[in-house]
Amino acid sequence: MKTLQFKTNIKCGGCVAQVTPALNEQAGKDHWSVDINDPKKILTVTTEQPAAAVIKAVKQAGFEAEEL
Repeated sequence: MKTLQFKTNIKCGGCVAQVTPALNEQAGKDHWSVDINDPKKILTVTTEQPAAAVIKAVKQAGFEAEEL
């Protein structure tokens, strides 16, 4: 498994709740987190999937993600 990080526009608990189903399906429950206190709103994902798959899941949930 590899750890990937993304800059996102996931900025609050409501946003996290909205993206949770997509990220749980993509990476698995407890394999991702969003630091909403960081100015870059860093999403950290531990997965075997490529970064593009994570970005696609985030975008389908209505948010943006850019790999760091």
